[in-house]
Amino acid sequence: MISLDDIEDMTDLSRDEITAIAEHENLPDADASLLGDYLMHLHHGPQRVQAMICEDIRAALHRDDTGRARELYVVLHCFLTTHPEAARGTP
Repeated sequence: MISLDDIEDMTDLSRDEITAIAEHENLPDADASLLGDYLMHLHHGPQRVQAMICEDIRAALHRDDTGRARELYVVLHCFLTTHPEAARGTP
């Protein structure tokens, strides 16, 4: 049987990035893993993942959850380091 860890390991995303997608889309982590992997293989898909994380940061700040905003900022920084093609303005 395939576990959640197996599914997450098959993607190019970290556990934290998958959790951010799950939070943004209100999905279980397994579904978010599949969505994230799908997006990462689309044209401009990495930019969509980056936008999801940024939207989650904004939402956390609007509800005065600075702790979660900081956590998501670290996720965003790691995501952009690992996937520089996701940066806005990248051809």
